Amino acid sequence: MSGNTGTSSHQSKKVVTKDDWVKKLEDVKIDKNDLNKLIMNYFVIEGYKDAAETFSQECGLLPSIDVDSIQDRMNIRNAIQNGNVEEAIERVNDLNPEILDTNPKLYFHLQQQRLIEYIREGKIAEALEFAQDELAPRGEENPEFLEELERTMALLAFDDTTVSPVGDLLHPSQRQRTASELNAAILTSQSQEKDPKLPNMLKMLFWAQDELDEKVLFPKMKNLVTAELVEVKNIKNYGNTAIRKIGRYSEMRY
Repeated sequence: MSGNTGTSSHQSKKVVTKDDWVKKLEDVKIDKNDLNKLIMNYFVIEGYKDAAETFSQECGLLPSIDVDSIQDRMNIRNAIQNGNVEEAIERVNDLNPEILDTNPKLYFHLQQQRLIEYIREGKIAEALEFAQDELAPRGEENPEFLEELERTMALLAFDDTTVSPVGDLLHPSQRQRTASELNAAILTSQSQEKDPKLPNMLKMLFWAQDELDEKVLFPKMKNLVTAELVEVKNIKNYGNTAIRKIGRYSEMRY
């Protein structure tokens, strides 16, 4: 009986064919300048200086901030992504020492990343000394920091980190998270936006598809790179899956 109810509900939805859907999309008028601003916003906030300069020349749109400041942030991001956390800290202090002085959580995460790099390089004695001198005192003052410190130290319990339950700390995405957190703090100190608009718009896209799917069967976007639309008959629970993927992407960045 429940199966009949589901079928009836499915059939009660309005169906929009791919051809009709494409026509509806073509009728939507979007200002090209708005799209250019969206792309430039992403390049500037994420620190892609060369891309921002090239795009500026192509579309005649000036970046919202000085490109030299983009280079500073890119150097700091690259230092962390290469495992050179000390260099990143020095560069940040040269840029604005108040950034780390006023953000203890960020500073702890940078020091935590230094500890991870010691462990990655197999410098166990240095890792233990650094954890005791630099991180343990902060953990005693903050339960959240202590939990993160304990999780990091758990890396030492496994010779093979690929089977460690905390092995994700050695994944490149961990460096990316730390770099993005620092990048956002620098932007905030410069009274700039800290989050690019594009990822949020993608999340809104899949949320809207999921909401509309409650009432209408229509072609959904499957591939963000090609903007491919999936025929109605091939769609099954795609909306929730897509939202989960976008959510994981956001967690990886931040």
